[in-house]
Amino acid sequence: MSLLLAIAITGSAWAADENAAPPAPKASPAAQDTTAAVINVDSTYEIGMGDVLGISVWKDDALTKDVVVLPDGVISFPLLGLVKAAGKTVGQLKAELEKRISEYAPDPVLNLEVKQVNSMIIYVIGRVNTPNRFILNANVSVLQGLAMAGGLNPFAKRNSIKVFRTEGGTTETFPFHYDDVVEGKRLEENIELERGDVIVVP
Repeated sequence: MSLLLAIAITGSAWAADENAAPPAPKASPAAQDTTAAVINVDSTYEIGMGDVLGISVWKDDALTKDVVVLPDGVISFPLLGLVKAAGKTVGQLKAELEKRISEYAPDPVLNLEVKQVNSMIIYVIGRVNTPNRFILNANVSVLQGLAMAGGLNPFAKRNSIKVFRTEGGTTETFPFHYDDVVEGKRLEENIELERGDVIVVP
C-alpha cells in the first residue's frame, strides 16, 4: 500500500512539472542591448576615406556592389574602374556615376547609400586616460570627446586644452577651459567636433 501511495505522489509531481510553465530564459549581455548608434546621412553628406558605400543599378546585378572608399579617396566600380569619391557629397557622386554608367546602359536607375560612416574620426591625445582615435556616431562636443577618451588624468593641465581643426590647408585652434565649462562658464568653448578634429590635453 505504501509503495502504491509513493508511486501516485511521484506521478502527480511529474504531471505538475509537465504542466508548469518553463522558466523564462535569461537574456545574454549581448542580447540585452542590440541597438547600435548610427548616423543618418542625406545627399549633402561629404564622403570620406573608409566609408562603405552601397551602389546599385536597378535590374543589373553586375552593377550592384558595396565598395570601400580607399585611403587615396577612390572607389573601384565595374565598367568605370577607379572613381574619386572622397570630398564629394552623396548627391554629387550619384550624379557622376549615373552620367558615366549611361554610356554603357541607357537611362540607368542608380541608388547610392552610405552603409557605414567610418571617416568621421576625431583624435584625443595627451594626458587623458585612453588617448586614441574615435569614430563620431553622433554629434559630439569637446566635453563628450574627452569623456570618450576616459577623462583627464591627474597630471592634465585642465585649462590649457586645445582643439585643432584643419580646413583647406589652414589649421585653426580653439581653447577649452575644462574647469570653467564643467562649472557652466565659457560654454561657447564646448564646440561641436568635426571630422578630423584633434583634442590635445597637455
